[in-house]
Amino acid sequence: MVRFTPCVLAAAAMLTTAEAFAPAATTQRSLTSVSSRNIVTSSNSPTILSDMLTQTELPAKLYFPKDKEAAKYLGGVKIGSRKLTAITGASSGLGLNCAACLAKTGRHFVVMAVRDVEKGKRVAKEFGMPEGSYVVMKLELGSLQSVRDFVSNLKAFKSIRPVDNLICNAAVYKPTDPEPAWTDDGFEQSMGINHFGHFLLTNLMVDDMAKAKGARMCIVGSITGNTNTVGGGLVYPQADLGKLQGFESGAREPISMADGKPFFGAKAYKDSKVCNMMTVSELHRRYHDSTGIAFSSMYPGCIADTPLFREKRPWFRKAFPWFMKYVTGGYVGMEEAGERLAQVVDDPECTKSDVYWSWNGGAQQVGRWSPDGKPRGAGGSGGEIFENAQSDAVRDRETASKMWDLSAKAVGLTEKGKPKAAESS
Repeated sequence: MVRFTPCVLAAAAMLTTAEAFAPAATTQRSLTSVSSRNIVTSSNSPTILSDMLTQTELPAKLYFPKDKEAAKYLGGVKIGSRKLTAITGASSGLGLNCAACLAKTGRHFVVMAVRDVEKGKRVAKEFGMPEGSYVVMKLELGSLQSVRDFVSNLKAFKSIRPVDNLICNAAVYKPTDPEPAWTDDGFEQSMGINHFGHFLLTNLMVDDMAKAKGARMCIVGSITGNTNTVGGGLVYPQADLGKLQGFESGAREPISMADGKPFFGAKAYKDSKVCNMMTVSELHRRYHDSTGIAFSSMYPGCIADTPLFREKRPWFRKAFPWFMKYVTGGYVGMEEAGERLAQVVDDPECTKSDVYWSWNGGAQQVGRWSPDGKPRGAGGSGGEIFENAQSDAVRDRETASKMWDLSAKAVGLTEKGKPKAAESS
């Protein structure tokens, strides 16, 4: 396996320069942020707005009482003997491809947890998901009330049947925003949606999933949150929770960063991914022995043409996929990435808990070309699944435990609301 050379490092530096993270000068935003609460005016339809989830603008208010979805019932008849698998962010990108992959196996009944229910129904049909293999439910992770409403509706739908698998995939990435935007509960949106929303969701689902045989819970991670990788260690800024000063102060507006420092959009995303992966380790430590649930994280590879990069300059959007395909070999297409995420909850090989699943070289080495013409290494296309190593910062138990306790406080998880499953010491 070829190691990084100076020229490759120079190329990486070129692609990750501060200019690359600035919005294109010609970009015209149809959503405009105003004041400290980022009040938004828009002429877009709700469907178009939902399509922009992974871009840098979200409306100031994400969830209203009128948005609460009426509960669906008699889901047990529809589910039958299939595994019941819930996926957040299932209306686009990685989540949609994963949902379609699982539904088409015939072994899973998929709950598509999405912001825009009508869009979810439309794309499910467009992707050929078999009728009767899924249900679309409302979930706005930027609202803790919506998370609680979703769990209530999910339990009403499935009745006494437990959820077998939960995949926490949804995320927002706001690297170009000069000022933070806030969730309904006052959290900076990257941390609020990517971490706090999922943190509450996973805690509310532990006791139910403990009733299922061989249950699995996966939170999608990222190499950008692991400083022992090229993507996380060489690409500025590095993830760093500090001493969680921001969390200690409540993590609400005007506090926008976990370490209490001024807002930095790219770092906010990376910090949220560290919290995601720490949450997996803490779930395992606290609840695996008493519930049998396999808690894991995963990195599907670099989906270099993901909509997450829509706000980048045009040259970056063209150069980055090429760079990942032909220099690092780390590029992975959306469909294959979805298959990898599906594998984590479907493959009998993936029943181990407290694992960070990856493919090929773990994105720590430059890719190389193999005789079959496919890139190898750097987490690229093809290859086999393996247990990857996380950075020391992610595996820091003291910080992870502190993050857990402060997150529970931030989302209002009381003793009564915490999982009843016995915690390991």
